[in-house]
Amino acid sequence: MTTRTVLFDSPFLLGFDQTRALIDRAAKAAAESYPPYNVEQLGDNAVRISLAVAGFSPDDLAITIEGRQLTIAGKREAASPDQAFLHRGIAARGFVRSFVLADGLEVEGARLEHGLLHVELVRPENLEPIRRIPISVG
Repeated sequence: MTTRTVLFDSPFLLGFDQTRALIDRAAKAAAESYPPYNVEQLGDNAVRISLAVAGFSPDDLAITIEGRQLTIAGKREAASPDQAFLHRGIAARGFVRSFVLADGLEVEGARLEHGLLHVELVRPENLEPIRRIPISVG
């Protein structure tokens, strides 16, 4: 029996159960290999994720955000029984690829271009680094 080390067990790290779950999800997502993708830094406050989705149309793709998890899914119609392939090297399967986003990172938009799906992410510059909490009496 193996015991897993708990990373966020300090009493000073309150409410980090969700972060532990995000790390677990990120590790699982890193093990996936289809479709291949790039993550590109675009300046100080922008990132682009590019997925190789040749053969998928915009109607075959879905991009969703739940909490801080960005999910990109592709669903493809099965090949018709009339098609006879001599060689089938282009993957015809669907996929689900997930990315965990840092706090403050927002999806600006997405575009499909030459078989690549580009998802643009930005971090707004006007985030306040320090926030004062009002104290109520009573």
